[in-house]
Amino acid sequence: MKETGTPMDWFSSPDRDASVMAAWERLIQGDKSANGALRGVVDDSWRRCLDASVDPGTTSAPPPLEEGRLFDLRIKNDRLMHASVPLIQQTREFLSQTGTILLLADPDGMILELAGDTRIVEPAGEVRLIPGCNWTELSCGTNAIGTALALQQPVQIHGSEHFCAGIKQWTCSATVVRDPLDGRVLGVLDVSGLAQTYSQHGLAFIVSMAGRIESRLAKFAMERRLRLMERCMAYCSGRVDGVVVVDECGRLVKANPQAPAAFARLGLSGALDGAFPIPDIARIADGAMSPQLPTWLRVARIERVKEDADTLGFMLIAPAASRRAVVLPDAMSAADATPAPAFSRIVGTSPALRAAVQKAQQLAKATVPVLLLGETGVGKELFAQGIHQASARADGPFVALNCGGLSRDLLTSELFGYAEGAFTGARKSGMTGKIEAANHGTLFLDEIGEMPLDIQPHLLRVLEEGEIYRLGENTPRKVNFRLIAATHRDLRADVADGKFRMDLYYRLAVTNISIPPLRERKADLPDMIAHWVRVARERYNVAHAVFDDVAYECLLNYAWPGNVRELRNAIEGAVLMAQDGTITVDHLPPEIGASAVPAGAQDTAPAAQSALALQKVRSLEMAEAESIRVAIQQSRGNLTQVAAQLGIAKSTLYQKIRKYALMQDLGTTRQVTRRH
Repeated sequence: MKETGTPMDWFSSPDRDASVMAAWERLIQGDKSANGALRGVVDDSWRRCLDASVDPGTTSAPPPLEEGRLFDLRIKNDRLMHASVPLIQQTREFLSQTGTILLLADPDGMILELAGDTRIVEPAGEVRLIPGCNWTELSCGTNAIGTALALQQPVQIHGSEHFCAGIKQWTCSATVVRDPLDGRVLGVLDVSGLAQTYSQHGLAFIVSMAGRIESRLAKFAMERRLRLMERCMAYCSGRVDGVVVVDECGRLVKANPQAPAAFARLGLSGALDGAFPIPDIARIADGAMSPQLPTWLRVARIERVKEDADTLGFMLIAPAASRRAVVLPDAMSAADATPAPAFSRIVGTSPALRAAVQKAQQLAKATVPVLLLGETGVGKELFAQGIHQASARADGPFVALNCGGLSRDLLTSELFGYAEGAFTGARKSGMTGKIEAANHGTLFLDEIGEMPLDIQPHLLRVLEEGEIYRLGENTPRKVNFRLIAATHRDLRADVADGKFRMDLYYRLAVTNISIPPLRERKADLPDMIAHWVRVARERYNVAHAVFDDVAYECLLNYAWPGNVRELRNAIEGAVLMAQDGTITVDHLPPEIGASAVPAGAQDTAPAAQSALALQKVRSLEMAEAESIRVAIQQSRGNLTQVAAQLGIAKSTLYQKIRKYALMQDLGTTRQVTRRH
């Protein structure tokens, strides 16, 4: 929609209150002639209100939604709420003495959230400027929320400029919040107060805050798209079928090289991207077909891509020319459970480990960076080597560098290399850095989270541009390598704390693999113990070495904070110290030997205690979920009564309903209540 007036026309002026009021009185008496006392945005809005037969004597908004419907509306606008509410909460103290409130409304003008000065909550309630009430121009006449939606631009409405008589004692400023990907309006942000609180700066404040919300929406959208691509990568790479990935709104995210030809064979004419977005993609995926749908969309297979209960997006699959049907492989099928030879050094058959290996096998086919996540000692380098060996770069070099424990200068020279005479002590012929050495192969950067901040932009540039500058050189060198990074740190938290660059994180974390710690895959211990005993015997030429029962139980009961590395070292030392081929508790490190338990006392072993603790937590969560379910039934879905009965805030109750997936129970209870 085009903007109305100039930016200066957005602002109100209390000086004109009397003349504006006089113009309003003439208007409702039938004088529709143009009046110079009105700003263009107000004049246009008043005329829209007259054309829509809005009652100028209205004293308040229509009655609010009942609580259940408001809750459903908040869930429907969950993405807007998630980005906005934390920022709105931050303004509580700032607005607490200003006589104003901050409001968030959906694209239909329905207020979702309120925060601010509690002293005006009561007068706001009198005009129903509260959550659950609709403030479009059709409902309340000219007002900042409704008029901002009508114009889709910032606007300030003061005092007598309101069309309805009961709202003329208020002043308000509002602007729309847009989707950063396609610009559609997601909601409205408004600051309102009684007329004496008027400030021209209110509009600037609200526009600035809307900008912050849109920045958060952009960040969340990027994170969602990365997670969507991570889940689709295995299907997009190396397939003969055409695959198109779209987000939850049907907007194009990615298409593999086969997609244009494959979808053209199904009848799609024109450029592939011209067919998107598909706003009804969710309904189509659920089987809602109509004759108006193009043939290619009715023929293509559509797969929903989910993260728990959340739909991240969809995959549209068009079969290759030689195929008549598309069958997607099961990500955890038994056929894929056996590791490829490239991963044969990874020992274990537990589901958590096999899932990580299977994901690594799939990602090996692609060329995107991979981020390996896991505690120290879980075997991240083994995974990196396996990915390299299973990739198209297996014939190229595998170069590893640990970013931790090196000084900034040493790490810089190790990564990028240097020219002859670049600094005092430099080699005469210069030095090739690890990045350059990995050309046409794989570079593995362990402990990437330890890389100093000032080096990170240089690595990012290499990844983006595919060229490197040695220290002391001005001529770039082209490089082509696949990056695998690893860390035991929470890089998301480091980004939030300013310890790691966000742009580098998103470049590294195109895909990631979480490697489970040893304590979460105790079922693998027998195979791993046998493997490392065999390796140690061969390495140290020990003819015979076995653990006695007590020592073996120690290995099974120990928590292994150092993971596979600690297990390997303990077994190597025990094999070397064994006498007569028998390994006893005395041959194990003291902390491992301390895990020995007397016969009959197994229930108090650390592993059992951990299991009991986990079981207790799960039992408490189950009890809490059941309590909420019973309270919902007893209150017939009245969430105010539920929160009061449980002694928690309604906002906390909303979170727990989502956590325990009780939305269906809530809906069923309300349906039963309505029938009776």
